[in-house]
Amino acid sequence: MSTSDKPTIGVLGAGAWGTALAQMLSSDGREVLIWALEPELVGEINAQHSNSLYLPSERLDPNIRATGELADFAGIETVLVVTPAQHLGSVLRGLIKAPSDLVLCSKGIDATSGRLMNEVAQDAQPASEIAVLSGPTFAHEVAAGLPTAVTLACSGGEKQWERLSPMIARPAFRPYYSDDVTGAEIGGSIKNVLAIACGVVEGLKLGQNARAALIARGYAEMLRFGEALGARTETLAGLCGLGDLVLTCSSTSSRNFSLGKALGEGGNATLLLADRRTVAEGAHTAPVLHRLAVEMGLSMPITEAVNTILDGADPAWVVTELLSRPLRAEQGSAA
Repeated sequence: MSTSDKPTIGVLGAGAWGTALAQMLSSDGREVLIWALEPELVGEINAQHSNSLYLPSERLDPNIRATGELADFAGIETVLVVTPAQHLGSVLRGLIKAPSDLVLCSKGIDATSGRLMNEVAQDAQPASEIAVLSGPTFAHEVAAGLPTAVTLACSGGEKQWERLSPMIARPAFRPYYSDDVTGAEIGGSIKNVLAIACGVVEGLKLGQNARAALIARGYAEMLRFGEALGARTETLAGLCGLGDLVLTCSSTSSRNFSLGKALGEGGNATLLLADRRTVAEGAHTAPVLHRLAVEMGLSMPITEAVNTILDGADPAWVVTELLSRPLRAEQGSAA
């Protein structure tokens, strides 16, 4: 166990991303307390310094200590929240003392209320200041210490940034400041839906031209939705928007891309989702994102297509319908 006098950092969620963040944060010698839902995983992390369920590639730093009790986070002032998006509120309500800073690392939109995660978190722990950490990050690369850059969007502005950035930054993990929490969240949420679409294109063997076009037109949908919610274009053009979009839409290391690829190859959405230990957040985000777009009168045809495929439509037919839409100008068009 570390004897460092640096403050302990908490991580809620011991999936691949949460474990990778814990590994990265422990690299400066501080203790990291990580919460895991599975009792057997708590035991494995503490006794064997491994996470064979979600991140088997890494031997974990001994300074990472696991617990199954949310009460153990009562004295920790900075907590990274890496639970599945749809469970974020219920987990945060289980904290008996509000941390000074909650750093949200989960990407999604609440399926019931349509709220962004920062709104859910603020409702669950109103005394905490909220930040959002988002960007192009594959968990296994962060855990291995490979160079990574992210957006750290702080609702508390520069004062919160000055508290958090020294705690989070590492030689190979570089955060960039933003105060656009809404933009950071929208980029991270929508790219998961678009990654499913790009996976479908891969599964149907439609080629690289089609995927590049889908990324570009999907980015237009991201900008359209972001503008409607007050996000800044420059935020969505950065690491947490375009950067994350390019990464997630280009590799089977992405859970959402892998799900889309399996759908394009003829897999059944219900069976595929039931068979997955890890969560493809885009499958939960697509229906609520489509609903919100309809309510706001926004044209988001790729989002609609993904939602239709997840509902069981034939991916090849859905792509044909997309390609059959009326021709129009690329810029200045609502669609």
